[in-house]
Amino acid sequence: MQIKEIATRPFDDQRPGTSGLRKKVSVFQQPHYLENFVQSIFDSLDGLSGATLVLGGDGRYHNRQAIQVILRMAAANGVGRVLVGRDGLLSTPAASCVIRKHGTLGGIILSASHNPAGPEGDFGIKYNTANGGPAPEAVTEAIYRRSREIERYRILETADLDLSRDGRQTLGEMQVEVIDPVADYAGLMESLFDFEAIRRLLAGGFRLRFDAMHAVTGPYAEEILQQRLGAPAGSLLHATPLEDFGGGHPDPNLTYASELVEIMYGEDAPDFGAASDGDGDRNMILGRRFFVTPSDSLALLAANARLTPGYRDGLKGIARSMPTSQAADRVAEKLGIPAYETPTGWKFFGNLLDAGLATLCGEESFGTGSDHVREKDGLWAVLFWLNILAARGEPLETIVRAHWREFGRNYYSRHDYEGVATEAAQGLMDALRKRLPDLPGRTLGGHRVDYADDFSYTDPVDGSLSRGQGLRIGFSDGARIVFRLSGTGTEGATLRVYLERYEADPARQDQDAQSALAGLIRLADELAGIRERTGRERPTVIT
Repeated sequence: MQIKEIATRPFDDQRPGTSGLRKKVSVFQQPHYLENFVQSIFDSLDGLSGATLVLGGDGRYHNRQAIQVILRMAAANGVGRVLVGRDGLLSTPAASCVIRKHGTLGGIILSASHNPAGPEGDFGIKYNTANGGPAPEAVTEAIYRRSREIERYRILETADLDLSRDGRQTLGEMQVEVIDPVADYAGLMESLFDFEAIRRLLAGGFRLRFDAMHAVTGPYAEEILQQRLGAPAGSLLHATPLEDFGGGHPDPNLTYASELVEIMYGEDAPDFGAASDGDGDRNMILGRRFFVTPSDSLALLAANARLTPGYRDGLKGIARSMPTSQAADRVAEKLGIPAYETPTGWKFFGNLLDAGLATLCGEESFGTGSDHVREKDGLWAVLFWLNILAARGEPLETIVRAHWREFGRNYYSRHDYEGVATEAAQGLMDALRKRLPDLPGRTLGGHRVDYADDFSYTDPVDGSLSRGQGLRIGFSDGARIVFRLSGTGTEGATLRVYLERYEADPARQDQDAQSALAGLIRLADELAGIRERTGRERPTVIT
């Protein structure tokens, strides 16, 4: 085995976003592209020599090849040991769990989350730090700076390792330990939730369907839901991970998880339905012919947290991303605990969790989590709901409607316009931003504007300031419209429009969300000129 230094040059497009570096597979397959970014990570880390790292991904196309490259580069750069998931698999929350449990320097996670996979699909890579969470901006900026000046990378010349069996192997002077990707995570889940109560629920005839969407959570669901909790055969859909996710779009929402939705709204619907995404960090929750919005899900988990062993002592605080509905704030107020509003991006929750200021966190984009790891966690949310259902002994819809009667209902929806030309999307945001100062005090669509701003956030832990996090228009009656451009895609831009209206009267809480928000939907289009500027008559996805 020989360590080689390969001459290279910087690439112009390796600035990682909030979810790491995401590009088309064909971009990562360019000579030196992956290697440049990995070497930039290694060059930016203090204490790398002799350290232990975690490595794994969501199993999408190019995952296996990339892991072999990273292992050879880790050995050439003096890493002491790498814990790698069997067959290169680790869900994102499981990777965070392994980093934290084994006290490693950090980990490299290969995923493009909910984006499509395959030879023509997307690929991604990110570095998580020792707390198990996504690297903060100081680290990602250091990686990017290094990628702009890199001239060589180091790699060990050797054959690929067999990652199909658990156990230890040697790569140069580095130890590679292939681990069961599920075991540590499943053990953590069993410590948080009442598995015996959930087993009784399932044994009593309660029926569920979990859709793994041919992505990484399939093996996790088989071990936890079927083997440990006794869910009968047929409870899982698409549980075999495939490199192209079966040609589907592994985003757990009403549009892309259509087969599950059809089952849950069918004649003989099960009691409970759920889905997770490509890398296992998102979730969708359904009852029989009933959809729980991610915002409501966060609020309901918080309100019922004491029913679970892991949260029996109560919550320290609740954090939500700014576009997420204010439903969780009402729960925090009643519980007498802080509520935090952060920019979108899980790394902002990490500081609050590490400082002990918050216990539960959530984003409207189908991500929920807690201080058990430092990532959002799809299967954790599913188990949390099953624990609540087992403890309360009521149908899911009954529990949600009772919550609305107590706290009021936040009618809420997100309209996504995917693949919009970047120039058109940016032009829309720039034009709207210029209008904001003139809006407060005006009455628009029957709503008086209370504030209009470009959201900024001062981190209460480290004092860092994040500007330009989304355009907010808030009304005196509690309604809101929020506009953001998302950075999770690899082509064009995704314009997200968030709409929210509060209803305290139980007699007016049974409307369809789109009907209840119809006036705000029209107003959003008028304010931003969505159809005119994007050429789109309707959103790509409505959730």
